[in-house]
Amino acid sequence: MIDWILGIATSDLKADFDSVASDFAGDPYTYARNLLEYCCYRALALSMQAVGYLADKKFRRLTFDMMLAWECPAAASQPLLTVDDDAAAGLEAFSRVAPAVPIIANVVISKNLFQVLTASTGGRLQYSIYEKYLIGLERAIKKLKNQSDSSLLSELRLNRREKIVELDGTVTTQPVLQHLGISTWPGRLILTDHALYFEPLKVVSYDKATCYDLEDDLKQSVKPELTGPWGTRLFDKAVAYKSITLSEPVVMEFPELKGHSRRDYWLAIIQEILFAHKFIRKYKIVGIGREEALLKAVLGILRLQAIQDMNLVGPVRHEALLLFNLCDQLPGGDMILETLASMSTSRELERTNSPRRRGLYSSSASAVITSLGFGFGSVDHTNDKLLVGELAVGGTTPLEKVVNESRNSYEKVVLAQETVDGVKVDGIDTNLAVMKELLFPVMELLKSIFSLAYWEEPLKSLLFCTIFTYIITRQGFLLTFARHDKWITSLQSKEEYGLGWFAYVLVSPLIFLSIFMLLTLWFSKGRPVAEVKVIAPPAKNAMEQLLAVQNAVSQAEESIQYGNIVLLKLRALLLSIAPQASRICATVLSIMAVVIAFVPIKYIMLLSFLEAFTRYSPPRKASTERWERRFREWWFSIPAAPVMLEREKEDKKRK
Repeated sequence: MIDWILGIATSDLKADFDSVASDFAGDPYTYARNLLEYCCYRALALSMQAVGYLADKKFRRLTFDMMLAWECPAAASQPLLTVDDDAAAGLEAFSRVAPAVPIIANVVISKNLFQVLTASTGGRLQYSIYEKYLIGLERAIKKLKNQSDSSLLSELRLNRREKIVELDGTVTTQPVLQHLGISTWPGRLILTDHALYFEPLKVVSYDKATCYDLEDDLKQSVKPELTGPWGTRLFDKAVAYKSITLSEPVVMEFPELKGHSRRDYWLAIIQEILFAHKFIRKYKIVGIGREEALLKAVLGILRLQAIQDMNLVGPVRHEALLLFNLCDQLPGGDMILETLASMSTSRELERTNSPRRRGLYSSSASAVITSLGFGFGSVDHTNDKLLVGELAVGGTTPLEKVVNESRNSYEKVVLAQETVDGVKVDGIDTNLAVMKELLFPVMELLKSIFSLAYWEEPLKSLLFCTIFTYIITRQGFLLTFARHDKWITSLQSKEEYGLGWFAYVLVSPLIFLSIFMLLTLWFSKGRPVAEVKVIAPPAKNAMEQLLAVQNAVSQAEESIQYGNIVLLKLRALLLSIAPQASRICATVLSIMAVVIAFVPIKYIMLLSFLEAFTRYSPPRKASTERWERRFREWWFSIPAAPVMLEREKEDKKRK
């Protein structure tokens, strides 16, 4: 079949492969699989140049047969593959073939996509489900093309050439509700690859659309939100959009009778476009690379639409099928984005310096998008046979390497998050009881200190007072023992150790405040005191005040719950429930102790000051964000210490 598509005899294909990849010779099994990949990628690159290739039943069957042949490469040397209709493909075969067609999958989400498609078939992909998925993709592509060619938003899009990715609220029984303060408006919500638009519903038409930009850096954020009548927080079916251009958040509600899957879908796709533009701004991607990044986000949304049309068994995690959403959650996701940025900038994968490996790469997303019936900007067809992509014959690309490393770390984070979810309890009283128990050692320590301070046991208090008086007068144990060592006797000098200037730093604010008060007293004799002007919040009725109290209680409960999780994670570190994290923490604490013990205080203060105030300076901003992300990933990987709630038995007497 492949030789028929390429118009080249099998022997000639093998000779071409040998001429550019002689280093693949060796193991017959490995050689057969590499030869198969070489032929498949060439055939797919040629097949995708045909307009509407996804609607071709032969193309669908060909890609699936390639997966089956990949699992048995030694038997795939026949010119025509004959495969049983009941045959099914595995994960590794799907991950090596499907990303070669960018609309079907990509390297980052291929595993998650495969798990969704095979949830009801025992981890093996059947052709009937695979074909249904491709049919859904074709339908989503036609929908995208029809929407983008329509007159919707024609007066707003201007020169940005926006593509309408999704719209909702056109059915009167399922409108989208926009909440601004206490006012609510039904209407239609439109998502493009650059912005979010809301058109309020009039009697027979829609009013002028309001644009919420997702392209520019406006400190935007999109989060789930609770809504309800008169501002109550009852229904978890809304999305809150915030930006510096808005005085208050805009809430979009997606009413439905059961669940909040409609809201979750919109939350994921809005975030995907927003994250795509953040990726473009962060790595300063322009030209074809920018179009490629937006296209990756759009293709991910199309795949998600195809999955939704299939009505598969079980819930679907929308963010797991969207590239930029997934990279935002995965440990090391920033390294995946860095690899994608380098690919987008240079428009080719990192490869070995050997010119013989040239031409072994699959097609890129932008190189085949015109075959779907429309274009996303300019596309460079510099190589009609095999363009740059995410796969390489007979090897692992840099993108595949970072994705595999990230997936391994993500499994640890999932296990840790399960322990966190397991220790969450409801109710302020219960959370306070948990926090009280966790802080019991600290409270006992404070009780002991106060007991010493109030001289409840005079002998212990006298001993405590004597020891710490000696320590303070001798400037700590380090200086006490330093007298007996010649190499560190210089630490006895207060000026060299930094205590002299440190004393002036502590005294200066007190002197400044006293001078300010005396000057104010001198110059304000007989003058009236200036009033403090405060802008009062809008008046609230009794219902609104009750709702404000309810919101405050909910926020207090969330804060206490978060505090408990922090304490449980610290307990897990102390008890070495997470050995690797405990080793890292112990190492850092040891290094800090050594630095504090042997480095003069003035240098520690100087370094601390420079660290705090240059952290987000242009030279350090990128590295700071990277280290902050590493710390968050490390923190999320720590499991919470287990908690067991016990209810006291109360004997209730009958009256």
